[in-house]
Amino acid sequence: MKTIAALQAVVTATPFGREPSDSELDAIETEMPLILAEVDLLDAQIMTLDRPATELDVRRIRRARHRVLAERRDLTNRAGLAQSGGAA
Repeated sequence: MKTIAALQAVVTATPFGREPSDSELDAIETEMPLILAEVDLLDAQIMTLDRPATELDVRRIRRARHRVLAERRDLTNRAGLAQSGGAA
């Protein structure tokens, strides 16, 4: 029977310890509008955790949710154009 400690050394033998590559930074930059929209949605939802949601809160959450969906759509469309090689 193998022990977990014996397997652990193989898995963690090479620590991460390096900077992100240029392609990883470009991917993060491409997804940043979606990330920011999701943070805004989360902020709007957090504000209503400890109190009843007012009409203004409902509108704020709805606008943030629509912004997230729009950013996801735009990101998907940009990824589709990059993979297909341009305009249809």
